[in-house]
Parts: sequence; C-alpha cells; structure tokens
Amino acid sequence: MAILGLGYVGLPTALAMLRAGLRVVGIDVSEARLSAIRARRVDLIDTDHERLELWLGAPELVLTSDPDRLRVADVVIICVPTPVDEHRLPDLEALKAACATVVSRARAGQTILLTSTTYVGSTRELVVEPLRARGFTPGQDIFVAFAPERIDPGNVRYPQEVVPRVVGGYSPECTARAAAVIERVAPVERVSSPEVAELTKLYENTFRAVNIALANEFETVSHHFGIDISEVIRAASSKPFGFMPFYPGTGVGGHCIPCDPHYLLWQLRAMKHEAPVIEHAMTSIARRPIEMVDRMASLLAERGLGLRDRRVIVVGAAYKSGVEDVRESPGLEVIIELRRRGAVVDYHDPLVAEIRLEDGSRLVSVDQPDGADYDAALIHVIQPGVNMAWLERCDLVVDPGGRVRRRELVAIPVSPRDAVAVPVGSDVLDEAATAS
Repeated sequence: MAILGLGYVGLPTALAMLRAGLRVVGIDVSEARLSAIRARRVDLIDTDHERLELWLGAPELVLTSDPDRLRVADVVIICVPTPVDEHRLPDLEALKAACATVVSRARAGQTILLTSTTYVGSTRELVVEPLRARGFTPGQDIFVAFAPERIDPGNVRYPQEVVPRVVGGYSPECTARAAAVIERVAPVERVSSPEVAELTKLYENTFRAVNIALANEFETVSHHFGIDISEVIRAASSKPFGFMPFYPGTGVGGHCIPCDPHYLLWQLRAMKHEAPVIEHAMTSIARRPIEMVDRMASLLAERGLGLRDRRVIVVGAAYKSGVEDVRESPGLEVIIELRRRGAVVDYHDPLVAEIRLEDGSRLVSVDQPDGADYDAALIHVIQPGVNMAWLERCDLVVDPGGRVRRRELVAIPVSPRDAVAVPVGSDVLDEAATAS
C-alpha cells in the first residue's frame, strides 16, 4: 500500500494500516515533514505516538519523497490538504498535483482511494477520467473510490478505528475493493457513487458549521439579554429528541469546518445556485473573532478603560484543545486584531511554544502567567490538564465558550454578561465548536 500525503490524515492512516498487518510506503513531497516524522516531532494522539515508535525503522514502513514508489503499490490512498485561499476560494493545487501524480504512475489492478475533502465530482474529474484518457477502463482493470477521512485530531474518545467511513466507488466492484481496504481499519458505510460520498462529507462539516454559527449567535443574544447561555443550553439539552447541543466559542479553526463548506459554495456559485443559510453561517463564523475583540473592548469601556495600551492575554493559540495545530485558528485572528487596536498582547498555550503573525512578528507563549499582570483575558482554547487558577487574579475574563466554568478549574468573579456558555458535557464543547 502507498499513502500519498503524510499530514494529519495520512500519517494516522498509515499507522492504522500497519497495525492491520499491511506494509506501507508513506510518500510526502516535503522532506521537512518526513524528517519531522522520523524525529517523532508530529502532533498525534498518544496511541498513535506509540504506533509510530513501534514502526519507525521497521521494514514494513518506508518513508520517501519518491512518487515512483506508487507504481509497486496494490492500493494507493491520496491524503493531501484541501485548504481555501485568502478569499475563501478552494486551493486545489495540492489535490490536482497529487491526483495527477497517482494517475501518471497507475498500473492495472490498482485500487485508488481519494480521501481529501473536496467538491462534488472531483473523484471522477481528477482520477477516473484521466485514467480513462491513459487507456484504463475504470471499474474493470483499475478501481477508484472516494472515502472521506473522519479523523478528529486530538480526539481520544473517537479514534479512527471506531468511526464508520463512507465509501463510494465508481462502480460496485470499485466500492467492494475500496471497502475491503477501509474495513481493515474502520467500519464502512457503502454508498452508490463517489459523488454521494463527496457530498456526504461536505454535508457533515456544513451541518456543524451552521449549528456552530447558530450557537455563537445565541450566545450574543444571551449576552444582550444578560442571560447565561449555559443555562439555556443545559435546559434545551434535557429534551431527549429533536435537539443536539452545540456550543459557542471564539470562532472555528482547523482544516475542515472553516474550509470545507466553501468548496460547496464555490461549486454552487458556478452553477448559479444560492445557498443562503450556508452563506450566512460561513460569514458569521469568519466574523466571530472580531466580535470577541469588540466584546472585550465594550466590557473594558464599561469600566472606563480603552483597549489601547491595555495588557491582554489570550488563552490558547491552537485551533482546538489537545492539538498543536494553529491552521485557521481564531486565536491568531484575535491576537492580530487586539494588536491592531493597540493592546499589548501575550498568549498562553503549553502546546504552541511560538507563533509567527502575518506581519512577521514573533510571539512566545507565557509559561506561567499571572492574572494580576493583565487588564483582561480572553479564553480561546484551554489545553488538557492545564491549571487555570491564575485567572482568579485577572480583573476581566471574557469566556464566550464557557471553557473555564465547564472544567470547574477556577471560579471567575465576573458577571454572566462577561463570560457565558457553560456546556453540559465533559469534552463536548471542544469537539463541537472547534474540532475539524
């Protein structure tokens, strides 16, 4: 088996396949990424770190940047990133290059699985038709399917081996062969085509985006009414049907929720089809970090203070709890906007030692902050096991996601208008509001 792309999906997939008894060639165009894997400097859950330690250096795992190794594989899995650009338009460069690389080295009998989240029709357009142009007959002498990833980085409650994977093949035989591969590492939900599987993945993450946007909006409404949104969520969650709790926060980060719905919107615009609910949700999500800075400025103003020259600390730089990844992190947006408005900003994140901002400036995490040193704190992400008692000494704590109260780490002496949204579950907030 060959896995093209060894990022947050490809590497855990490789480790799972090794555990299932398969030999794996892991291919990545980045020598830096390969070096980081060999040096164990990768962001994985503990069980995957143990697996990596076990297989590094073993003959069953080959790490290489040579795409020609694809030719010898019976199964090829494509796991490359599908981000959006600064205009929130799909950046298809890595996806197109990866698919072209696989197609150019394809041989008869291979099973090719695309797992990267993308637009409807991409498997057919980027893999099936180019294979046909090379003289193959997909479904007969080569087999193609879309099997979207469902890996949630940092989530130990739902490791990939317990989460069903959707598999949609170009033909029934393609589906059967692809399902036989995925079933080595996870349960399988078969669907009738790659297009169904592609739209399923987009629906999953768009569903979360829309509901997170609604939760954020209700948090703002509750703030204006002087109501603690945590009590509203707790009461609504007592209904055993027709309600699923989502929780507000500073925004949404990572590689899925802030990106995937834009692939659908981009495609629908080209078809001159409107999706106003999704459009509004994604606009609302993008605006949320600025709203949180506005909230802090307003609360300081109520105390007769301006934001300029105030000492502010942002808790968390990663996009979610339990990971080191800062991609699309609302925490970075909050920091940038606070600095733009003249605040003196620090941050605290034990898993992210340093960040570099768009202007090239560098910030280092404060290891042991003292709340008394700051005029205000904004809670973005609290990393697992971190003691937040120092916040007791901070005059103003803005906690839109209710993370501090939820974990009962410290009693924060602020009003419900300052910090709201206490989730009812033990880890649900970070999964629902900030996970990929």
